[in-house]
Amino acid sequence: MHSYSDVQKAVNAERRRVWSAWLAGTLLLLFAWSAVHAFSATGGVIAGVVALVVFVLLTVAAYRMHAALGRRADRERRAVLGDDYPG
Repeated sequence: MHSYSDVQKAVNAERRRVWSAWLAGTLLLLFAWSAVHAFSATGGVIAGVVALVVFVLLTVAAYRMHAALGRRADRERRAVLGDDYPG
């Protein structure tokens, strides 16, 4: 059986991975938009709109995964701690 600290460590590591992937995706998106904007003025506007939509989708996905990890952590804590967990 896992201990409470093992569950916490696993959840924290997964959350760091989720937000690191979000940051990497956002930076790549900014770099791509900057490259398109440097070569074409009208293409830069279109790329900016697409970048904004993709950024919103990335952010929503990251928050949903963060919340899902929180729910999973609560289930695992209840399994580890049993009836002593107040949640």
